[in-house]
Amino acid sequence: MIYENKDKLKKECESILACDGGDVRVLDEDKFRTKLIDDLIYTVVFSPDPATKEAAAFLIRRGAAALGIISSSIQSLYEAMGRKEVAGFTVPAINIRGLTYDVAQAVFRAAIKGKVGPVIFEIARSEIGYTIQRPLEYICAVTAAAVKTGWSGPVFVQGDHFQINAKKFAQDAETETQTVKNLIWEAIENGFYNIDIDTSTLVDLSKPNVTEQQRTNFSLAAQLTVMIRDLEPEGITVSVGGEIG
Repeated sequence: MIYENKDKLKKECESILACDGGDVRVLDEDKFRTKLIDDLIYTVVFSPDPATKEAAAFLIRRGAAALGIISSSIQSLYEAMGRKEVAGFTVPAINIRGLTYDVAQAVFRAAIKGKVGPVIFEIARSEIGYTIQRPLEYICAVTAAAVKTGWSGPVFVQGDHFQINAKKFAQDAETETQTVKNLIWEAIENGFYNIDIDTSTLVDLSKPNVTEQQRTNFSLAAQLTVMIRDLEPEGITVSVGGEIG
């Protein structure tokens, strides 16, 4: 079912979820997982009413949090791996370009069956554009899939290749940089706590040495990293990746 207004959404949810300010309590976990979560994510994706879409997104994320499903940064795990405190596995990163709710369910089912720990769900700037999946829709689909499959624990969602377009940068560096900044802000605001900055498109191999070839790349990457640090929520260190080309 796709809810077209908030009143109907509220009525259908009242025996399953209870809202208390910014918190959501799950009153009937079975109904939440088996039926309501489907309706909520379909509403986020397909409802014609922006306010209803926003309300459904809120219920997905807060309801999931009540079940221990939390959007998280993978930074602390990477640091532990760097200190060799944990080892013996890699972290798969999966870009989902379509049927995100269904594909993410398949990933979670496989992870549960295989007793797999961390998995990263990614979407690149280019993929956001041509699949028309903005960060809120994407993270809601992944989170809803976690609820549906019985996953519990951290969920890692990454903005992959938040990339500067070299041609547009050459024409108007400020506007193109601001476009990527806006996407970073939107992603973090909606729970993407892992960001891959890709300014490697600006590497200039005509320069005489590696430092000069990479200067615009690393300078702009540093600038965007500072922005990320300013935006990250209290208590969260966003995992930041970079590219060298």
